[in-house]
Amino acid sequence: MDILIVGVGGQGTLLASRVLGRYALENGFDVKLSEVHGMAQRGGSVMTYVRIGEKIASPIIDEGGADFILAFEKLEALRYAHFLKPNGKILYSTQEIMPMPVVTGVAEYPREIETKLCGKGIDALQLAMEAGNAKAANSVMLGALCKELGFDREKFQQALLASIPQKTVEMNRRAFALGYEAA
Repeated sequence: MDILIVGVGGQGTLLASRVLGRYALENGFDVKLSEVHGMAQRGGSVMTYVRIGEKIASPIIDEGGADFILAFEKLEALRYAHFLKPNGKILYSTQEIMPMPVVTGVAEYPREIETKLCGKGIDALQLAMEAGNAKAANSVMLGALCKELGFDREKFQQALLASIPQKTVEMNRRAFALGYEAA
C-alpha cells in the first residue's frame, strides 16, 4: 500500500508518517518512509511517502502510484492529486491555510477545490478543537484514515499514543475517536 501524506509545515505530517510506519512494523510489514519538506518551517508544503508491504525496496511513490492520499489541508490535496492511482482515494481536511502568494495578495486561494477532488473532506480542525486543541487535527485525520483503510482501530490508536508526549495522550485519544467516527 502506497500512502502519500501532504500538508503544510507544522501540521504533523511527519508525525503521521511515523505513526503509520510504527503500525506497519508492529503488524509484521516492511515499511519505508521518505520526507520532502523544503520550506516547511515557513508554512510551506510538506509531503511524506509511506510504503507498506511484504518487502519494500524504495520509499518513493511515483506520480500516479499512490493508493491513498491523506491531506491535512485541502489545497495540498489538490496540489498532489496527480500522485493518485486511477482507483485511489483522497481523504482531506477541509482546513484552509493561506500560502504566502495569497497572503501577499499576488494570488487568490482557489475556489471550489472540493469539486475537483475525488475524495472525502473532514472538518479536522473543528473536531480537534472539540477534542481540546486545534493541534490535534492530525490525530483526527489519523482516526479517519484508520477507518477508511480498515486498520485495527485499537492497534493503530496505540501506535499513535506511543508516538506523542504523555501529557497529550487523552486529548489525542479523543481526537482520534472523533476522526474515526467522522469517517
